[in-house]
Amino acid sequence: MPLTRSFKDLVQRHVTADPAFAEALLREGIDAMLAGDVDTGKTILRDYIKATVGFEKLGEAIGTQPKSLIRMFGPQGNPQARNLFNVLGYLQKRAGVELHVTAK
Repeated sequence: MPLTRSFKDLVQRHVTADPAFAEALLREGIDAMLAGDVDTGKTILRDYIKATVGFEKLGEAIGTQPKSLIRMFGPQGNPQARNLFNVLGYLQKRAGVELHVTAK
């Protein structure tokens, strides 16, 4: 039987090896939330955070307990706008990207 790796391991490897993939993952998570698919957006952003900065360093950077952040991006999490925008602002700054909302 062949060995398989988890999806999270795959995401981790791609984010580490390919900055364009990492940026696309961040954009996709934010786009999903803006489109109203909050659960998918939280899942994507949780994977992105785990693969990049981690919840410990993120918590230190924005002044929020890591466990609160983990809950916020968990399946039952309901992030407050202030907390969510603090996280998104930090992630953009750390990634060196500036995302904007435009009308279609």
